[in-house]
Amino acid sequence: MGARSSQTVDPGVSQGYSSESETVLVVRRRPHMVNGGGFIVSNSKQQVVFRVHGCGVLGSKGKLLLRNGDGNDLLLIRKMGGIVQALNMVHKKWEGFGYDNEGAERLVFTLKDPKDSCLVQNSSIKILVHGKPLKISSTRNNYVEITGSFAERACNIINSEGRTIAKVRIEKEIEEMVGNKKDLYHVIVKPNVDQAFIVGLIAILDYIHGESTIC
Repeated sequence: MGARSSQTVDPGVSQGYSSESETVLVVRRRPHMVNGGGFIVSNSKQQVVFRVHGCGVLGSKGKLLLRNGDGNDLLLIRKMGGIVQALNMVHKKWEGFGYDNEGAERLVFTLKDPKDSCLVQNSSIKILVHGKPLKISSTRNNYVEITGSFAERACNIINSEGRTIAKVRIEKEIEEMVGNKKDLYHVIVKPNVDQAFIVGLIAILDYIHGESTIC
């Protein structure tokens, strides 16, 4: 965790949260009644590496905050609304903001809320990725895509080159142990992929599905 690599790093918040080997993160939901909801993310050593706070903690709907294990802010995620006048429709989207070295917000990604789109069930969700630390090619769109079912804890996150960079899974023995797959599951992150970025996307999926981060 935290190792930097000379290889190309996929879209992310910071290269400081990538690893040279595949990493299995454990996501555990926090109950609203005890600590306001959201979830914590631990590594194989049972160390908390990320915390996600949602409406129950922040007191604001459509707003999520990703912090590292030390409590430092990494990613602010907001649900935005925009009017497309030509279609006379309201389209909503999520925007994730990281922070530069001076603490100013930097747009990292944009995700159109699938509830406000024409996507059919089991369709993929595309996330546009913006700005540094990416090396953006003017001839290619930078995006990642989520396929499968987050509700069933069986989805993949794929980059614009078609490579799977992370998977969300629930192990059978864990499901039998906890009884509810929404309470405890795995996020498997491939080498040289920013884990903070992946957890930020998971936070939005959690909110969209009305789970731990929503009031």
